[in-house]
Amino acid sequence: MDQIESVEGTAKTVDEAIEIGLRQLGVDRDKAEIEIVSRGKTGILGFGSEPARVKVSLLKDIPEDAITAKGVVDELLQYLDVDLVAYLKNVSEEEELPIIEIHGDDSGLLIGRKGETLGAFQFMVNYIVRGKTGERVRVNIDVEGYKQRRKEVLEAQARSVATRVSSSGHSFTLDPMPPAERRIIHMVLSSRSDVITESNGDEGSRRITVLPNK
Repeated sequence: MDQIESVEGTAKTVDEAIEIGLRQLGVDRDKAEIEIVSRGKTGILGFGSEPARVKVSLLKDIPEDAITAKGVVDELLQYLDVDLVAYLKNVSEEEELPIIEIHGDDSGLLIGRKGETLGAFQFMVNYIVRGKTGERVRVNIDVEGYKQRRKEVLEAQARSVATRVSSSGHSFTLDPMPPAERRIIHMVLSSRSDVITESNGDEGSRRITVLPNK
C-alpha cells in the first residue's frame, strides 16, 4: 500500500493540528512540510469559533544544505527566545532555492521594517551554513508568507508605474530597494515593449527608473 503524501489536520490550535497531521503521516516535524491554512478563530462565548487547519506533506529530496540551514535557524530562534517555529518546504519547479518558512506570534519582530530584519537574518543563516559546509549555500527564508505578499505588491506597483510612464512619456524613479526586490521589478517589466528599466545609485540606495521605450 502506497504511503499517504499529504493530509490536512484540524484542531483548536495550530500546534495541535500539526501534531494530528504528523501522526497521520507517521513522521517527525523534520520530515514534513507544514502549511498553515487557517489559524482559526476563538469566537465569543463559543460562537463564531473556527478550528485551526494545517496541511502536512512529506518532504521530498531536500538538499543536505537546506537541512543544515534548518538546524541553524532552529538554534538562532531558540537563542533569540522568540515564539517562532521554522519548517522546511518542498521546492517547486518555480522556486530556485530551498525555502524555510517561519511562523509564530513574534513574526513581526523577525520581518522588521520593509523586510530588512528578515533580509539580515537570511544573510546570517546562509553565512553560518557556508562556514559549516564549506560551500556557497543559498537558502530562502520567509516569515508568514511575507515575501510572497511583498512580491505581489511590487508586481502591482511595477505595472502601475509602467502604465503611467507609457501614457505620460515621462520616466519615474522608484524608492531604493534591495537587490531581490529590484529583480522582481525588472522581471515583471521585461516583457513590456513600451517601457524599459535601469538601476542607478550606490549599493544600499540603488533605485530603479522606469523609462518610456522610444
